[in-house]
Amino acid sequence: MIEVNGLTKRYGDVLAVNDLTFTVRPGHVTGFLGPNGAGKSTTLRMVLGLNRPTAGTATVDGRPFTHRQAGLHHVGALLDAGDVHPGHSAAAHLSALARGNGLPRRRVREVLEEVGLAGVARRRVGGFSLGMRQRLGIATALLGDPSVLLFDEPVNGLDPEGVRWVRGLFRRLAAEGRTVLVSSHLMSEMENTADRLVVIGRGELIADETVAEFAARGTRADVAVRTPDPAALAAVLTRAGASVRADGGESLMVTGLTAARIGELAFEHRILLRELAPRTASLEEAFMELTADRADYLAGDRR
Repeated sequence: MIEVNGLTKRYGDVLAVNDLTFTVRPGHVTGFLGPNGAGKSTTLRMVLGLNRPTAGTATVDGRPFTHRQAGLHHVGALLDAGDVHPGHSAAAHLSALARGNGLPRRRVREVLEEVGLAGVARRRVGGFSLGMRQRLGIATALLGDPSVLLFDEPVNGLDPEGVRWVRGLFRRLAAEGRTVLVSSHLMSEMENTADRLVVIGRGELIADETVAEFAARGTRADVAVRTPDPAALAAVLTRAGASVRADGGESLMVTGLTAARIGELAFEHRILLRELAPRTASLEEAFMELTADRADYLAGDRR
C-alpha cells in the first residue's frame, strides 16, 4: 500500500505539489492522472525517495522507501525507460541490479521471458527501440517480485500488441494482491486498465475514486437520436434550447435536453424516433472538464 499524507514540494517560488493526500491500496490498478505540470512525476519521485518533500510524508507499506534495504524486493518502478547505460546489454543491466539486491540470477531470465526480451538479452540497450526499452523498464520493476509497483507512462512506444500485453500484465499483478500505480496521459488506456483513479492538478488532489465515479462527475450528457426526419427534429430541439450535431444521415447527437424531453418533443411534433439513447460523459471528457482550470499549459493559451 502507498500512503501519501500532506505531501508538499517547493522549488523556489514554484509549488509543484501542495498538501497532497491519497492512498493506493492493493488489489486494484490505480491510474494516476493530471494535466502536464500537475506534479505527477514529482510525487512519484518523492514516494521513491528520489526527491525530498518540503512537508508531509509518503510511505510504502507503512515505511518510507528509503528506510528499506534491497528495495527491489519491496517496490518496483519504471520512471524513465531511457535511464539505462546504452552500452550495457539487457541481461547485464538486470544482472547488476539482481546482485545489488541479493536476487537469484534466475530472476533475470524469468523477467526477460515475461516481457518478451529473452531473444535479445545480449544486445546492447543503445540499439533498442523505445518499445523495447519500455519492456526492459518493466522487467526491471518486476525483478524483485515486489508487492508494490509504480509505472510512469509505461505504454509510450509500445505497439498495439504491446499495449494489450501490458494492460493484461497490470490486471494480473493487481489480481495477485499487489499495489499497482500507473501514471499516464492516455485516457483510453486508463478507461481500459484502471479500476480506480487519483487525479491531481497543479499539485492538488481533484479526485480519488473509481473510474466510473469520476466519469459520472462530468456534467456533459449527450443523447444519441436516430430519426428518418433529422432536419425537422433538429429544428424542434434547437428551438427548445438544445445543441444538435448531425452526422449527415439519420443520426443526431443532442446536448442540453434529457432523453425524456426529446421524446416528448418528437411526439408533440409527430416525428418518428428509431433510437433514443442517453450517453454519459467519457473518461476523457470528464477529465478535460474537471481539470480545465488546473492545467498550466493549454493550446491557444498565450499567457
